[in-house]
Order: sequence, then structure tokens, then C-alpha cells
Amino acid sequence: MTRRLAAVLIIAGVTASTVMAQGTAAPPPSDFDDSHFHLTNYIQEGIDVRELLNMMGTRVGRSTLFGIPLQQTWSYENSGSFAPTYYLQSDAPLYYYSFTDAYIAMTYRSLAPVDRARFDPMITGFNPADMYAADHIKRVLRTFPGVFTGIGEFSIHKEFVSSKIAGEVASLTNPALDRILDLAGESGLVVLIHNDVDMPFARTGTEPVYLTQMKDLLRRHANATIIWAHMGLGRVVHPTQSSASAPATERNPNFAMIVEGMLRDSTLRHVYFDISWDEVAKYILATPEITRRSADLINRYPDRFLFGSDVVAPRDTTQYYAVFDMYRPLWALLSADASTKVRKGNYERLFDAGRRRVRAWERAQGWSTGQ
Repeated sequence: MTRRLAAVLIIAGVTASTVMAQGTAAPPPSDFDDSHFHLTNYIQEGIDVRELLNMMGTRVGRSTLFGIPLQQTWSYENSGSFAPTYYLQSDAPLYYYSFTDAYIAMTYRSLAPVDRARFDPMITGFNPADMYAADHIKRVLRTFPGVFTGIGEFSIHKEFVSSKIAGEVASLTNPALDRILDLAGESGLVVLIHNDVDMPFARTGTEPVYLTQMKDLLRRHANATIIWAHMGLGRVVHPTQSSASAPATERNPNFAMIVEGMLRDSTLRHVYFDISWDEVAKYILATPEITRRSADLINRYPDRFLFGSDVVAPRDTTQYYAVFDMYRPLWALLSADASTKVRKGNYERLFDAGRRRVRAWERAQGWSTGQ
């Protein structure tokens, strides 16, 4: 048994002797750990976690485990007998579906301890515009101690989604979000937040609309471990790029310079970037030169990036591994150290620390770990 596997099992409450007694051999080295995985979709359907384990095989060592916090309404007045399964298939609103957290917890608890060790469940079923959201997170931890490692993926500004959510629109300046991140900093919950850096179809030559607010938010919560999902990009929220012909007063740094500026900022050392989603991969792989520049940035800051698939309830292994395999041109340009850290090492460092801190915090509250 490798030292790394033994450490993972100990964190999960499983001893090496137990595993050996069951005849379980150490798996071969994996390709990656998945920092961004949705077990269920926008109508709360998905795949069985054991099916996921079969897909993971030996290629994936560990994975986050969360659903989607939003449920698409099936409005007969809107789509008749057509049942939408995705938020772009209906004009009807989305609403927060808190039961997703109980479903993920029970799914996780249904696994054998050795299999639980491969997952880091995340709390997502809260409304970040609700001042009671932090209370919901505490309630989930109290009800399911020993289960969750973090919160997310949850969204603030998200193209085509934010405007569909019933009720108050989430904001980076809402004190409800500060309460959530205060709790994360106190408890050790790893945060995976989706916030588009800009509005859809923004004009070039200006600073991304949400960049300053996002950096201010991150600086207010230096005690929390925060992963910025997709580096703030989306389907149509693309990397900003100044036009060389634009007047000097209208030029802004390109996206790589914005990210590097954040990486160099000592007040943002607790912030990490995930490169999940095939929509992000299309930007990084747009041209060989952009891929090279992206690799150079990651090689300079290898401790600050994580890979994630952002696959939603995959139907087969081809779909599950598609994003990782897309990135092969990027992997080939990374140093051995950077490649290992982005694919696996940073995940293990951040989520192992999150497990330890959350379990200790739960014990300090007097909650049984259930292990």
C-alpha cells in the first residue's frame, strides 16, 4: 500500500489493516483527481454513485461530489407536455433545491468506507442571497457530521442562469454571501464558487464588470480556501482581450495578465483557479500560442490551479474523460511538477486540509462524526 493511499484511508477513518484484511490492493497511480463533478443535473436526476466508481476506475483517484443546487421548473403553461431537463430548454424559472444536500449525504453514506475515501461531498443547496444560507450550511453539517468537505459549486453571477432564478438576484456585495464565506473560513469548508468575471457579450476595451467586486469579496475572506470555478469564464463570457487599435484610455489588460495579477497579489494567496469545463478548454486550446502562454502561466504558479471535469451525470466513460483528454496539448507543455500538482497534488492538499479542519470544527461543536 502506498503512503498516499494510506493517508487517504486514515482521513476517511479506515485503517490500512482493515483494507488489507479485505484483500484490497493499492491501485495504480491515477491520471487525475476531479475538483468539479456534478452527480445530478437540473432536474435532480443522475447516475448511481457506484456507476461513477466504475467509470473512475483507476484513472481517477478522488473526486468532489455534488449535485446542482437549482431545479428547473416544468411549467405546463410554458412547455406543455415537453419536460425540460436543462435550463436553456424552458423560459420557466429555476429555484433552489435544498434536498440535494441530503441526497448527496445519503449517497455518500451508502458506500463502503474504502470507497468514501475517494469522495469529498460538497454542500450546494442554499440560496446565496438569503441571510439564512449560512444557517442552512450549519444545519446540514449538524445533520450529517463526518460527510462534507466544502461548499459549492454555487453561483453568484452566471450567464443565462442568474436571471432565471426566482426571487432576489445574488450579488457579490450581499452580506448573505459574506456570512457564508465567514462560516467557511471558521469551519474550514473548501469553497467552490462560480462567478462570471464579466457580463455576457461585454464590449472589449473595458475592465470586466465583476472583477473589482470579486477581488474585494475574496480579500474580505482571507481565512477561507476559495476556488474560483472556470477562472470566471463561460460560454459567452470569454477571456478579455484589448484591441491594439483601441485608444490607450480604453485598453485593459488581457485575461492572462488579470489572472497573473491575482496570482501575484499577496492578499489573494488563499484563492485558487479551476480550469474545469469544456467551454474553458476551448479558450485555453484556441491556438497553439494561447496554449503555450497558458502553460507558461501554470508553470510559474503550479500551486494555484486545479483540474476538474465539470461533467454533469455522465452517461459513459467517453463523456466523463472528454475534458481531461481535450487538455492533452496543455498537459504536454507543463513541467512534471506542475502537471502533477494541477491534476492531483493541489486537490489532495486543499481537500485533505479541508477534511481535517471541518471534522475538527464539527467535534468542537459537540457533533458526533458518525464514523
